[in-house]
Amino acid sequence: MTDPEAKATLAELGARVRAWRARRGMTRKQLAADSGLSERFLADVEGGKGNVSINSLEAAAQALNITILELLQDAPRPALARLHGLLSRLDEAQLDHAYAQLAGSFGLADEQGREKRIALIGLRGAGKSTLGAQLAAQRGVPFIELDREIEREAGTSMNEILLLHGQAGYRRYERRALLRIAEDHAQGVVMTTGGSIVSERETFDLLQSHFYCVWLKASPEEHMTRVVAQGDMRPFDSTRGATNEALDDLRRILASREALYARADAVVDTAARTTKQSLKDLERAVP
Repeated sequence: MTDPEAKATLAELGARVRAWRARRGMTRKQLAADSGLSERFLADVEGGKGNVSINSLEAAAQALNITILELLQDAPRPALARLHGLLSRLDEAQLDHAYAQLAGSFGLADEQGREKRIALIGLRGAGKSTLGAQLAAQRGVPFIELDREIEREAGTSMNEILLLHGQAGYRRYERRALLRIAEDHAQGVVMTTGGSIVSERETFDLLQSHFYCVWLKASPEEHMTRVVAQGDMRPFDSTRGATNEALDDLRRILASREALYARADAVVDTAARTTKQSLKDLERAVP
C-alpha cells in the first residue's frame, strides 16, 4: 500500500470511529474510559493519524457495542441495522422461516418462469431420477441431472473436479450450471440435484430463487434399500451385508439436513409408495 493510500485508509477508519461514537452519543472521554484506550490515542485515530492495531480496534468496537467487522464495513442503513438486530436473536430454523417469509412477501423468490422449472431435492434413493424423468415426460419438458451439467461445465468428471478444485471449486461450477440451466430453460425443465446442495446456503438460495423445489423424502431404511437396488454397493460390507454404521451415517445426514430440505416449496413423501403413486403425488405437488 502506498503512503497516500495508507493515509486515506486511516482517515476513513477514523471517520468511522467518530461516526459510530456520535451514533452512540458518546464523548471521546467516555469511549476512552469504556475501551481502556487513551483520549490522546483516540483523538489521533479519529484524525487519521493513529497507528491502529487490531487489538485497539477490537477494544474500541466492544466499547461501541459493535463487532470489529461492523466498524470496518460501511455503516448500514438504520432500518437494515434494526432488522439485523432482530434476526441475530433467531436460531437457524427461525432464520430459514424468516427468509422464506421475506422472499414470499417481497418477491425475492418470484424469478420469472420459476414455477416452470422444477428441482427435485433429497438424499440418494428418494426416487429423484425415476420420478423426475417421468414428470418431465408428462410435462413435455427436458429432464436434466445437475451432476451431469456440472461435469459439462467443468469439462471433467465429478471426482476430478473435487480432486483438482476441492469443494469450493465444485460449488463454483455448480452455481454456474444452475444459472445456465435456468437461462436455457425459461419454458420449463425438471432437474434432479445432489443431496448435499441444501448444505451450501448461497447455492441453495440460488436454486430456490430460480426453481420450484420439491423435497422427495423417505425413511433412512428405504433410502438404503433403494440405493443398493440401483447397484450402488457402497453401503454394503462384503461379509455382513448392509452395515449398521452405514445406516447410522444415513440417519445422521438426514437429521442434519431435515430442516434445510423442509425449506422446499413442496414435500412428497415416497415412503411405502409405489412409483406410480409417488408420481401422482408429485404431479399434485408442482404448479
